[in-house]
Amino acid sequence: MNIGATFTLLGWLLLILAVLYILYRFFSPKSTVRVHFVWLVLVLLVAVVLINAGMGVVFINPEERGVVISALSPTGYRAEVLQPGLRWVVPYFESVRRYRISRQSYTMSVLPGEGQIKGDDSILARTVDGQEVSIDASVIYTIDPTKVVDVHIRWQDRYQDGLVRPLARGVIRDAVAQYKVEEVVSSQRMTMVKGISEQLAKRLGGEGLVLVDFILRNITFSKEYAASVEQKQIAQQQAEQAKYLVQKQQQEAERMRVEAQGQRDAGITRADGEGQSQIIRAKAEAQSLQLVSQALKDNPNLLTFRYIEKLAPNVDVILLPSGSGSTPFILDLKQLLSMPITPTSGVVP
Repeated sequence: MNIGATFTLLGWLLLILAVLYILYRFFSPKSTVRVHFVWLVLVLLVAVVLINAGMGVVFINPEERGVVISALSPTGYRAEVLQPGLRWVVPYFESVRRYRISRQSYTMSVLPGEGQIKGDDSILARTVDGQEVSIDASVIYTIDPTKVVDVHIRWQDRYQDGLVRPLARGVIRDAVAQYKVEEVVSSQRMTMVKGISEQLAKRLGGEGLVLVDFILRNITFSKEYAASVEQKQIAQQQAEQAKYLVQKQQQEAERMRVEAQGQRDAGITRADGEGQSQIIRAKAEAQSLQLVSQALKDNPNLLTFRYIEKLAPNVDVILLPSGSGSTPFILDLKQLLSMPITPTSGVVP
């Protein structure tokens, strides 16, 4: 919204219409010169008022602040900025420079069309171990509303190209130079981003700008280093695979050892069991023999009795003694049992 321009435009339109009307009345036979002069004066006064009002009235939008360049001030500018709303400045002696206090961003990228500069605007930095990396980043910032006058005095509208861009690139290079290339993309990345943010906030704050956020968008390695990283990863994968195979072989060897140990323990257990069994049998036999020996000692004829007892079911002959010094009689038991028995007279069976 530009109210001043509206007033100025209305003033000029009124002036043109009035002049046309006066010319028309001047060439009309019914008008007088005096009437033409009065109309001319009135139109000129109204037009001047509108035109000057348009030059002195300024409307500041909510996302803006205005710096008044004043020929009436000893410093050449007003110390106070113009706040949002309808404001008044002295026509012809003062003018207003507008500055956005809304958030702005500056992107540095290797891809064309992503940043403010056409083409590759990425940041080439070198790590502490000599590796070159390409960094894409964005800086989001705003002008401090209380320091708009300072920004105007120092930078005018050149603060983005003259301050934000070179400062961000320098701080990023200095931060990358403190780390190794592996740390930049892994363990120390967040620490590095935090350090860059702190440095940018401090340096921009001293110039009247406020850092809202720093975004590390991408990190690209050189082709040589990328190839070496790929080879390293392949070697690590192969080492991991070899380690896995070794562990598997060790596990298999351990399994076989445990199995052999189990078989050996089982054999020892069986041998111990057999030994104990033999010992028990030997003790039983010894005790049995001891009892037999004791029985024979107490009954000398027990052995003969046991022998006859075992022999009796299969005896075929009988040995009968015939007296002292005589030959014993040997009789066939089976033959005797098969012979018929004849009763003898005078003999009672």
